[in-house]
Amino acid sequence: MDLFEYQARDLFEKHGIPVLRGIVATTPAEARAAAEELGGGTVVVKAQVKTGGRGKAGGVKLAHDPAEAEAHAAQILGMDIKGHTVHRVMVAEGAKIAEEYYFSLLLDRSERRYLAMCSVEGGMDIETLAVERPEALARVPVDPRTGIDEAKAAEIVAAAGFAPDVADKVAAVLTQLWTVYRAEDATLVEVNPLVRTEDGTVLALDAKVSLDANADFRHPDHAALEDKSAADPLEAKAKALDLNYVKLDGEVGVIGNGAGLVMSTLDVVAYAGEEHGVRPANFLDIGGGADADIMANGLDVILGDQQVRSVFVNVFGGITACDEVANGIVQALRLLGDAATKPLVVRLDGNNVEEGRKILAAAAHPLVTEVATMDEAAAKAAELAAAK
Repeated sequence: MDLFEYQARDLFEKHGIPVLRGIVATTPAEARAAAEELGGGTVVVKAQVKTGGRGKAGGVKLAHDPAEAEAHAAQILGMDIKGHTVHRVMVAEGAKIAEEYYFSLLLDRSERRYLAMCSVEGGMDIETLAVERPEALARVPVDPRTGIDEAKAAEIVAAAGFAPDVADKVAAVLTQLWTVYRAEDATLVEVNPLVRTEDGTVLALDAKVSLDANADFRHPDHAALEDKSAADPLEAKAKALDLNYVKLDGEVGVIGNGAGLVMSTLDVVAYAGEEHGVRPANFLDIGGGADADIMANGLDVILGDQQVRSVFVNVFGGITACDEVANGIVQALRLLGDAATKPLVVRLDGNNVEEGRKILAAAAHPLVTEVATMDEAAAKAAELAAAK
C-alpha cells in the first residue's frame, strides 16, 4: 500500500524524524485556515496524489500568506496529475533551504536484501540523475538482519560524498528512517528532498512510504491509512472476500489455484488472445486449499467485471480437489441466476478430476464448456471473448 505524503509524514514524526508541520485541506477555505494556523507566513501548498512529478505539473506552490495559500489550493484541487485527481492538499511550513539531498531504502528482491540509495543532489527527478549521472547516486546494500545502524549510516553518507560538517546529522536521520522501515514493515521509504536548512538543521521535507500488505496482521492501525475511495470496487470486494485478485485491462477473466499456475495461465491467454485481439482481464488465485465457497466467490467477483467477456477456470487439483471446484462453479452459477451471462471455459486436472468432470456434466449448464488441456482452453476462452 502506497501512502499519501501527509500519511508518510505522520509516520516519520511518530518515529522521531525531523519534519515540518503540515495540515491537510480539502477546500481552498481549509487551506487558508491551515496557513493561518501555521503562523500566517510562508507555506507550501502540495497536491496529495500517489504519483511523482507533482512539482512539474504545478501541484506544488509556494504561498507567502494565507490568501495566496487559498488561491493556490483553488488551482490545485481538482487538478489531474498523471491520471490522479487531486482531492486534498497539504499545507506545510516553509523552510530556508541551504542544500537538498536524496535518500531511499527499498526491498531489492533480486539480491534478497535491502538497498539504500543516497545522493547529495536531491530535489530532482532521481530517475534522470541515475541515468545521466549514475556516479552521483550511491547504492549501498543493507543486510536485513542488521539494517542501518551507526556504522552502516556512516558508510552510506561517505559513499554519497556528504561534507564532514553535515555527515553526522544526515547519518542520524538515516538510522531513524531505518526505524520507520523496520517498525512499519515498509518496502520503500524515500525522502526527496532531505534538506539542510540555513541554520544547519537536517529535515525531511518530503516523505514517500510503501507498506507491505502481507504484514497487515501486525499493524491493525494501517487499515486507517487505506484510501478506500480510490480503490477499485472489484479489488475491494475481492479483498473483503480474502481473495488474491488484481484487476487488469483485458476481456478474459482468469481463475486458477496457485500463483504460479495463474501466472502461466495469464501468459497462455495473452498468447492465444493475440489472434483474437483480447487479453487477460485479471489475476485471481483461489489458493491451494480452495473449497466450493471460495470458488463461488471468485466467480462472483470476475463475472461482476463489465470488461470480462469470457472466463477461463484453470485448476490443477492437489490440495484443491477438482470436485470442490466443480461444486463451486455450479453453486456460483445457481446463485447468480440470470445475472450470469458470460461463458466459462473450465480445465480440470489432478486430484478428483473425474468426480469434478461428472459434476459439471450433470449440471449441464449452457455457459460452461469443459476443455481438456490448458492451451486449448485458453484458445477457446479467447475465441469466446472475441465473439461477444
